Amino acid sequence: MSALTSLTKLLIEKQLTVAVAESCTGGGLSSLLTSQSGASKYFDRGFVTYSNQAKMDMLDVFEQTLDEFGAVSEQVAEQMASGAMRHANADVSVSITGIAGPTGGSIKKPVGTVCFGFCILGKCFTQTQHFLGNRTQIIEASMNFALTTITDKLNG
Repeated sequence: MSALTSLTKLLIEKQLTVAVAESCTGGGLSSLLTSQSGASKYFDRGFVTYSNQAKMDMLDVFEQTLDEFGAVSEQVAEQMASGAMRHANADVSVSITGIAGPTGGSIKKPVGTVCFGFCILGKCFTQTQHFLGNRTQIIEASMNFALTTITDKLNG
């Protein structure tokens, strides 16, 4: 069973809804989640906040956090996920902010660095992953990681 199918089935069974806050995936995760029949049962909304200004305007990310840690940081990912929860009617939120490449990387934050924020049934946490591949592969790996992490946390 695919990560998408596993998660959507679980969300429907548990009668839970999800909100998504995306940067480097550009709405891909929202699109993927709504590609399933019955998506209105579990998908509340998606925020595509590619620019720093959008992160501040739509998700209440603090300018100071962006300045101090950068858009690709666990601190920003946490504020994105928390902001999505405040602005949505959801039980679960996930945020994704990263460097999909091929440009934009640095020694400190190379291409493939992706930070995630999760708020699942009142508990929030962050995680950073380093994915290899081209832009498409990094985006797909990011979406799959998000789906799998939510499924794993809801299962146990």
